[in-house]
Amino acid sequence: GDFTVFAGLRECLSFIENFRFGQEECKLVKSILRETAQGNRKGFRDEDVEGFVGWLVSLTPERLHIFAIPEGSLVYPLEPLVRVEAPLGMAQLLETTLLNLVNYPSLVATNALRYRLAAGRDTPLIEMGLRRAQGPDGAMSASRYCYLGGFSATSNVLASLVYGIPVKGTHAHAFVQSFTSLTQLRSPTLRHAVTEDLEPFVDQVLQTRSELQLNTRDDELAAFIASAQANPAGFLALVDTYDTLGCGVPNFCCVGIALLRLGYKPVGIRLDSGEIGPLSTQARNILREMGDKVGAPEISQCMILASSDITVELLHKLGSENHEIDGYGIGTHLVTCKSQPALGCVYKLVEIDGMPRIKISDDPTKISLPGRKNVHRLYGQDRRTVLDLVTLANEDPPKTSEVVTCYALKDSESMVEL
Repeated sequence: GDFTVFAGLRECLSFIENFRFGQEECKLVKSILRETAQGNRKGFRDEDVEGFVGWLVSLTPERLHIFAIPEGSLVYPLEPLVRVEAPLGMAQLLETTLLNLVNYPSLVATNALRYRLAAGRDTPLIEMGLRRAQGPDGAMSASRYCYLGGFSATSNVLASLVYGIPVKGTHAHAFVQSFTSLTQLRSPTLRHAVTEDLEPFVDQVLQTRSELQLNTRDDELAAFIASAQANPAGFLALVDTYDTLGCGVPNFCCVGIALLRLGYKPVGIRLDSGEIGPLSTQARNILREMGDKVGAPEISQCMILASSDITVELLHKLGSENHEIDGYGIGTHLVTCKSQPALGCVYKLVEIDGMPRIKISDDPTKISLPGRKNVHRLYGQDRRTVLDLVTLANEDPPKTSEVVTCYALKDSESMVEL
C-alpha cells in the first residue's frame, strides 16, 4: 500500500539485548557440525568446531549499533526502517529473527490502522481475532499490534494482562444455548445500583415483558437475565442466537429496561450475522419503540456493536449508508490480514568496510539501494508531513529554509525542489 505502520522495534531490541549463545545452543551447533562431518570425507576437525563455537560465544550485543525509526511511525516504500551496524557474521545471524519481529507486527498494525481510518476516529473497535489467528503467538502479537494500530480494546484477556490493553467482550452463543428455561436461574434477585437493596429482578424482567406485550423465548431471556445478574453495569447481549429481531432485541429490552429501573445503564447489543447495516436500523427502531412504550427512552441510546466478518471495504460501504452501528468487533480479516497476508520487508547488506554494496537483479524491484542511509521527515509550515527524505549517512541533514533538491527513490526522472 501507500504506507505502513512500523511495529516490532521493541521486540527487536529485546532480542538483540539478550542475544547470546549459551551452553544448550552451543551443544546443538556442535552436534549439527559433527553430523555434517560424518557425510563429508574431509569433515570438520574438532579444533575447527571448537573455534567456531568459541566465536559464537564471543558475540555480544555490545558489538551492535542499531538505528531505527520510532515504533508506531508511518513509514513509506523503499525507506530503511532499521539500520544494523555490526560485524558481518553477527549481522547475518540476526537477519531472519529481525525480519520475523518486524514483518507481521507492522502488517497487522497497518491493517488495524486501515480499519480505524475507515471507521472514523471515535468509533469503538474491539479486536476479536484470538480464535482465528495463526496460533497462540500470532494471537498475542495480533492483540498487541492491533492496539498500536488504533484499536480500542481486545477480547484477549491474556493480552490485557501482559500488555495492559483494555479488555472488552460479550458472552457466546453457547452461553445462550445452554439455558433451556427460567427455572435454571440460580437467584431471583439483583441489588439496586444506588440503595444496594435486594430487588426481585426476575419478576421485574417478566413484568417488563408483560408491559411490552411480548411473547419471547424464555430460554434466551434466562440467559440474558443471568448475564445481567453477573455484570449489571456491563450488560451487552449477543442477540442473534435464535432470531435477532423476533426475540433477541426484544429480550434485551426486557432485561435492559429492568436494569434501568434498578439504576444501571445497560451497554447494548451485539449483531453477529445478517446484513448488519439494515439490521442495525431495524434493531434501533425496536429499542426506541420499546423504550417509548414503557417510558424508558434511555434504552434507545444503547450501543449497537457489529461483528459479522467485518472488512475494511464493508466499513467504507457502511460509511456511505444510513445505519445505527456504534462500534465493531473485528476478528478474522483483521488478524489474518486476508487482503495482504505478508508484508515483504527485506534485510540487505548495503555497506561493508565503508564501501557501498548493491544487489543486482533482473527484477528491478529487487535491486537494493547501496550505502548507509538516514531518513529525515520534512514538515511544511502547517506542520503537516511533506515527504520523507532519504540521504546517505555521511550527508548533512536538510536545514530549515534551505532548498532541497530530491528525487523519488528509484526514479531519477521525478525531481522535486523543496
